[in-house]
Amino acid sequence: MPGLFGPLNPPFADYRGRRVWVIGASYGIGAAIARELLARGAQVALSARSRSLLQGVADGHADALVAPLDVTDVASVHAAAKVIERAWGGFDLALVVAGTHAEMRARAGRADGGEAQLDASHWNLARARQLLEVNLHGVLNCVDAILPVLERQASGGIGIVASVAGYIGLPKALIYGASKAALINFAESLYGDLRPQGIGVYLVNPGFVDTPLTRKNRFAMPALMKAEDAARVTLDGIAAGAFEIHYPKRFTRWLKLLRMAPYRLQFAAVRRATGS
Repeated sequence: MPGLFGPLNPPFADYRGRRVWVIGASYGIGAAIARELLARGAQVALSARSRSLLQGVADGHADALVAPLDVTDVASVHAAAKVIERAWGGFDLALVVAGTHAEMRARAGRADGGEAQLDASHWNLARARQLLEVNLHGVLNCVDAILPVLERQASGGIGIVASVAGYIGLPKALIYGASKAALINFAESLYGDLRPQGIGVYLVNPGFVDTPLTRKNRFAMPALMKAEDAARVTLDGIAAGAFEIHYPKRFTRWLKLLRMAPYRLQFAAVRRATGS
């Protein structure tokens, strides 16, 4: 186990020659991470549902391997893992970036002319389950395929991208935030189980990053980052041996402090900051 003040994971000098599997690499943070890894000299396996989008990110790079999958289909995730194993013999790092987002609030509808009309962000059980299927169960499907490889190697690492929305309850994030809070807890427990085996676990908690998903938001996003900057911070944190990589700090540190406050102060601060 690491010392009290040292890195929580084994650090490494650079990514040259590293075999990295990026799940959720078709756009957004995942695509930016894949491109940054290729620029740093890594071998990169790119996975998501769309082969054509993945091929666009790979852009014919000699060190890129396209292995499509659907995170909600555990058989397809295992099939992609086998493709990578056959090509490389294993992998040094797997990053699970795949996820989705939809606004949701606990409102069943509103009366208008005697009929209940639903807003797109109102409670919808089917949409809630679909968010959990991708954001939580999809990650578990990926871990199910990743763990056997890392354990056979007795080395390597797994990174899970959650969100600062998992720190505290936020407006319009009723299920999204819950899925990310579950991932944070899952990564913490996973670290305790795997680190004694020499396997690293990395938890990535982004704030607002400019991606196709966040561009749908209808509110001002504080400290919005470019996806390319988020990719660099993520990879630098993993290389340094950090457990949690969170950004941008001027936003995430405020949320970390807030979640330690009594609920009365938390709720009041969120209402004031968001107007909700």
